[in-house]
Amino acid sequence: MKYINKLGSIKRLLYFNIIAIKILLKNYFFSSKDFKYLFVLSPPFCGSTLLTQIISSSNNVSCNNNIGLMEGQHLPQAKDILFTKDRWDIDKKIDWIKVKSIWHKYWDLSKPILLEKSPPNIIRVEKINKYFNKVKFICLVRNPYAQIQSNLRRYNTDIKVATTDYIKYLKFQKENLNKYDSILIKYEDLTEQPLIEKEKIIQYLPVLNDIKIDLKFSAHNIRKSKNLPLTNLNKESIDMLSKEQISSINIILKKEEKILSFFDYSTI
Repeated sequence: MKYINKLGSIKRLLYFNIIAIKILLKNYFFSSKDFKYLFVLSPPFCGSTLLTQIISSSNNVSCNNNIGLMEGQHLPQAKDILFTKDRWDIDKKIDWIKVKSIWHKYWDLSKPILLEKSPPNIIRVEKINKYFNKVKFICLVRNPYAQIQSNLRRYNTDIKVATTDYIKYLKFQKENLNKYDSILIKYEDLTEQPLIEKEKIIQYLPVLNDIKIDLKFSAHNIRKSKNLPLTNLNKESIDMLSKEQISSINIILKKEEKILSFFDYSTI
């Protein structure tokens, strides 16, 4: 197993090295300075990979990581800086000049939109806004019970920790929406009324007028399907929660109804 994992890591590194070389050559001849940075700000398990795949369907977008979870924090070199055990520590020191330099090796600078999404970015927006000029943010959230259940299912997280973390995520997103150039997208709206959400994104960034929502997507989901059209999977997730789990979640959520109502969520 260790040999297989090592072989997989070598293949990934080789893949990224080839991509970096291709991008380097293209950027040398076709680089444009008239681009904007777009950060998808999303807690874990809220559909950020799905949204990133949708945005990446535009011919005007370059995502710095096009495989797996599509997160810049998983890129070679960046991983040792960003994907660390303390990545959710708000006081974590990050060399943003170096991170920006690494990401630029994987962005096609001839594209008008340079896309990045790594969940811990939701607590780093002040620094991101400082080090990346012309930066835009899409803030993504999801129904609390579906997000918390996904956390429990995927990582066997303690239910109180998962619920408390969810509230922290919402508070960060509220601050990001209030303080920075951003728009809000809700997972439920994206999957149930995609045409409306598509138009919202285009109004925010007109250059994304060619994004596609009628594709089948490979983002991680509860059905483990790699070929799924836009589908709201909240009910399937919530139905997996027991009455006892919902009761435990509600003990915390009912104390935080103000932040829930800001995003039009409520307890069940």
